[in-house]
Amino acid sequence: MFKVSKEFSFDMAHLLDGHDGKCRNLHGHTYKLQVEVSGDLHPQGAKKGMVMDFTDLKAVVKALILDPMDHAFIYDTTSRRECRIAALLQELDSKTFGMPTRTTAEEMARFIFQRLKREAGLPVSAIRLWETPTSFCQYDEN
Repeated sequence: MFKVSKEFSFDMAHLLDGHDGKCRNLHGHTYKLQVEVSGDLHPQGAKKGMVMDFTDLKAVVKALILDPMDHAFIYDTTSRRECRIAALLQELDSKTFGMPTRTTAEEMARFIFQRLKREAGLPVSAIRLWETPTSFCQYDEN
């Protein structure tokens, strides 16, 4: 089995409601996302010798992750405080993206993994999400 990956970069703002440190305040990150897919090589056709064409992978990640999340306020839809902030931003015509969990690097990595696997049917084997140049989370189902 082969594994191939592609890296992406995007910017988002968030906060961690109830956190005991400075991340309870609104702040932003430039995230680096690495999407790893695995599988056997295509035996024939235009994709012969590939697990997946990098261009195809880029198109799916752009549509499902980058377009909705880049330069957005990402928020926890289960947090009353974060929903209030999101509502105000939406009223002011600012981009928001809600997810049903706290917006930690860990939860975001799992969310991205599941979204790509379920909505696009990608053979995702791992997601690595850097919140800073020296701090990242990896999510896989093993």
